Amino acid sequence: MPFRWQDRQGEMKYAIETRGLNKVFGSRTAVRDLSLTVHRGEIFGFLGPNGAGKSTSIKMLLGLVKPTGGVASVLGAPAGDVAIRRQIGFLPEDFRFYDWLTAAELLHLHGRLCGMSSSTLRDRVPAVLDMVGLASHRSQRLRGFSKGMLQRVGLAQALVHEPGIIFLDEPTSGLDPMGRRMVRDIIRVQRERGATVFLNSHLLSEIEITCDRVVFIREGEVVDSKDLRTVDQEDVRVVVHARNISQDAVSGLAQWTETVQLESEQLSFRVRSKEVLPDIMRHLVASGVNVFGFTPERVSLEELFVKIMGKDSGL
Repeated sequence: MPFRWQDRQGEMKYAIETRGLNKVFGSRTAVRDLSLTVHRGEIFGFLGPNGAGKSTSIKMLLGLVKPTGGVASVLGAPAGDVAIRRQIGFLPEDFRFYDWLTAAELLHLHGRLCGMSSSTLRDRVPAVLDMVGLASHRSQRLRGFSKGMLQRVGLAQALVHEPGIIFLDEPTSGLDPMGRRMVRDIIRVQRERGATVFLNSHLLSEIEITCDRVVFIREGEVVDSKDLRTVDQEDVRVVVHARNISQDAVSGLAQWTETVQLESEQLSFRVRSKEVLPDIMRHLVASGVNVFGFTPERVSLEELFVKIMGKDSGL
């Protein structure tokens, strides 16, 4: 049976919860102290530079790697619980499917492994293949698939059993712009039916327009988090085009922002909230500045990543 949130709403506050989760391999600590919560029905982004412990963290949540310490629960049960595994969908970054199977056979196999009946899969498999744009290739063997087609069928196998939580590791790898848009639409459909999506991707632009909330991790520890549904209320960059910009006018901006850049007829600075923008405009005009352009812009997720992780941190 597909997982339905209403079955257990009274029992479960979070889809994922970890406290002090850590993993040590010999003398190397891969995950140091991971403590996070992921709400039910949330599209959650998991971000960090290479080597930050993202893959190891996901494997512990899936029960593929045993933690050295700490605790983790998934869908209200200890991570790795056998019964809960049937309610999890997973698309790994580096997957290898049995390439002698057809697309339909692969989905049927994964559906049966998750406890679905053959009669249910007769209807479900064609529907999922249609959802990922592979309906016309259902009888084609995977060895003849392109990288983008394999990515699509990989997404289909993660969704065939309508899981309660879906872990997607680089789900848009190898896809063209239309394919990436399809993935975004499918992820949103999962949220609409009440599922939780745990998303890891190096494409921050995709994370930014898909996720509800993100956390940034370094060395297996959460260093910051952002609610992308409200982030436009903070970290606002402002570009002002104006003439007659006096030093007094620039100095007066210190009450709202710490750093102001002035180049010819352009001022640029950042503020923490859009609420102060009318005050800044009034200050500039009162200071005799001739403003002919005033443009607030939300700071991109990529800029936030660099700000939080440092300029030398790679994705």
